[in-house]
Formats: sequence, C-alpha cells, structure tokens
Amino acid sequence: MDFQQLKYFQTLADVENFTRASVKLDLSQPALSRSISRLEGEIGVPLFERKSHGVELNRYGKIFLQHANQALGEINAAKQEINDLTNPLNGTISLAFIQTLGSSFVPELISAFRKEVPRLNFQLYQHTTSKILDQLASTEIDIGFCSPQETIENFSSIPIVRDELFLIVPNNHRLAGRKEVDLSEVANDSFVLFKPETAMRDVIEKICHKAGFHPKMSFEGLEERTVAGLVGAKFGVALIPFIPGLDKKKISMIRIKNPQSIRVIRMVWRTNGYMSPAVARFKTFVEMTMRLSETEGK
Repeated sequence: MDFQQLKYFQTLADVENFTRASVKLDLSQPALSRSISRLEGEIGVPLFERKSHGVELNRYGKIFLQHANQALGEINAAKQEINDLTNPLNGTISLAFIQTLGSSFVPELISAFRKEVPRLNFQLYQHTTSKILDQLASTEIDIGFCSPQETIENFSSIPIVRDELFLIVPNNHRLAGRKEVDLSEVANDSFVLFKPETAMRDVIEKICHKAGFHPKMSFEGLEERTVAGLVGAKFGVALIPFIPGLDKKKISMIRIKNPQSIRVIRMVWRTNGYMSPAVARFKTFVEMTMRLSETEGK
C-alpha cells in the first residue's frame, strides 16, 4: 500500500465513477482499476459496491476512507511543514467559497492580501457549503467561506459576511412594487427553493418557519441566478441575497420587514491539524479586515 493508492482510492470515493476519476487523476482507467483491485486485495475485503452508473463505498470502504483521509492529511501536512521551514512566505493557499462571494468579495480580499504578501498563490474552488465542509475535512482545502448551520467538531469559524435576504416575485405578482412585506404574506405561494445540499435551503426554511409556515416547493435551483430566472418565468417566489448585476427585468425585489432575514457566511478552518504560516497569515488578515469593517460600520 502506498501514497498513490490511497490518493486514487480517495478520488474514486469522491467522484464515484472510474471514468471521471481517471480523468481527474490523469491516469488510464485500466491502471486505476488495477490499483483499486490491489488495494482491496491488501485490505482483504471489497471497498466499493459496483453500480450501473458507477461505484459507491460499502461499509468497509467508508471506514477505510476515514483513515485514508487522515493518513493523506498527515503526509500532506508533513510535506507542507517541511516546505514552510525553507519558504515561510511562499506557497499556495487552498480556498473554497460559495457562489455569491465570487463576483467581488473574494477577488477584492485576495487582491488586498497580495499587496502585503505578493509571492503567495491561491488555489480557488467554488462549491456549495456541504462540499466545502467535506473538502475541509479531507484536508483538500485550507480555509472555506461558507454557511454551516451548526457547530462541527474540529472546525472553528468566524462570521465574515451578513447577507440580507430579499423576497423576489414575478413582475405581475400581487406584491410586485412593494417596498417591504411581512414574509407571512406569501405563506400560500409556491416557492422556488435552493437544492437540499445547499445551506441556503436550510436558512430559508428556518426563516419561513419563524414566519409561521413551511414553504411549498415548485422548483429547485442550485445558485441565485437560476432561482431568480425561475421566479422571472413565474414558477413561484423566492428568497435570495442581493446579487450585483442580477437581471431584474422580470422580477421585483422586496425587503422583508418580518422576520429578520439574514444569511451569515463564515470563514471556517480545521483546528486539529497543521496550519502553514501562509494560511495562518491569510486567516489573520481576514480576521483583521472583518474587525476593521465592523468598526467603520459603527
């Protein structure tokens, strides 16, 4: 058993398909299949269930993945720590963030940071909150900007963005043109909701429950512009944050008076592993930037 075998196993467990895994690893599919077979032979049990559409981890595979993630994390941490001793302000910071931060927040934050530390590079990912938390747990990324809805063991976080959520309705809706509404006024409307794997789905359902109802779903979308497009096409109403450049020709955006409708985005990091000087410096920079923003806002 070697490092490469563990990496191949981890990748296949993530994408659940030999063809996609081999492309991601830049490896031939037969070579990947042989490596997984040898690994299963060494372990003594199959690690995957073969399905028509690909593969899924079985109960043995799920146990092995937990330990493989830890082993790969320790190896990567050791390599990083050695590199940091010789190049403390060089290297790469792996950062993942949710879709809404990609247009201005993250680019502006990185630009300001690189004025202080120009030799540091970033590897960037855009994902849902659940995917970002998985990436953190597997040590694929160093820091995540996302919206976890509960405390997670071995993770710590601070709030970095508080997004006000607005009600959006089609232009011909009875509430179109209103400046503000109580959310309970759309209790009987159909909602375009975010998909269940997004943190926004949980946030919106909790806000609706505070208003005294559970939203009735008509359609689902993965990101804000898709949801807004479905509302513009008269498939329902929705809650979304303000999006720079959003096409509002077919929708009306209304402030919610009651209940308070806020989505908190947090910077999340692991507390149980090695943090390089570069990542620690970026984390401190973000913390100081957020404190300065709060001071200026008072």
